[in-house]
Amino acid sequence: MELLSPVEFFKFVSRVLTRFRHNQGILLSGAIAYYTLFSLIPLVALLLVVLSALVPEAELLAVVDAELRMIVPWQAELITAQLASFLSHREVIGWVGGVILLFASSLAFTALENAMSVIFFHRVEIHRRHFLLSAVIPYLYIVALGVGLLMLTLLAGVLQSVESMEFSLLQWTISLQWLAQSGLYWMGLVGVWLMFSSIYWVMPVGRISLRPVLIGGAVATLLWEGMRHLLVYYFSTISFADAVYGSLATAIIALFSLEMAGIILLLGAQVIAELEYVRQQDGGLATG
Repeated sequence: MELLSPVEFFKFVSRVLTRFRHNQGILLSGAIAYYTLFSLIPLVALLLVVLSALVPEAELLAVVDAELRMIVPWQAELITAQLASFLSHREVIGWVGGVILLFASSLAFTALENAMSVIFFHRVEIHRRHFLLSAVIPYLYIVALGVGLLMLTLLAGVLQSVESMEFSLLQWTISLQWLAQSGLYWMGLVGVWLMFSSIYWVMPVGRISLRPVLIGGAVATLLWEGMRHLLVYYFSTISFADAVYGSLATAIIALFSLEMAGIILLLGAQVIAELEYVRQQDGGLATG
């Protein structure tokens, strides 16, 4: 697929938005937001309980807080505090509680897989996924998220050790604090990109080429980064949700922000689906 001209690019964007509306993308994102709100804290809590046997809790919570600020920045502090409280009382959970947490953590992935089957309906017509594989994928993905969180924690530890370092050049003393801070930011951004891309690679049925997956992940990451700053500004300066919803404001804001994330996630998936359609058209023209 060659680079698109400006006119072709805007036509492509128009087709993506049209198909997204036809697929009821906003309605699907609402379902994803609801189940993600239900699953987010159990999922992260479960990962923290397992990884705390390998890495100090304080380092894990610091990395989780940094990642949450990339996803739900206005709720990150509250969620991190809740997770810290959970870790301090994790001995009361037991095996039964662990199984319940594991089940609750998988609900968001089930909703996401169903939404992806709508966006990639052309794949569902050709491919079928065994129901046992669909049942196992959420738990495999939870394991993969745990590995990713462990790697991010180790990298964050390296960057924090660099933060306190200084070196002299002629008569200037240069601190590496800026390098550590920018490194943490870019590490979080790359983590979001890899998360989006992995979802696009795993959740749809059939095999997807890596290039459109990475493109869709990049589109979703850039859209979310812009939306994240916009929502932070809105909720910190303009919003009067507290006055309208009172004690429900926290849940309403969290649900709204997760729905925005769901819309962007599904828009990235729609971009990939449209890229596949364009490639199929180009292939048909070439063979014709």
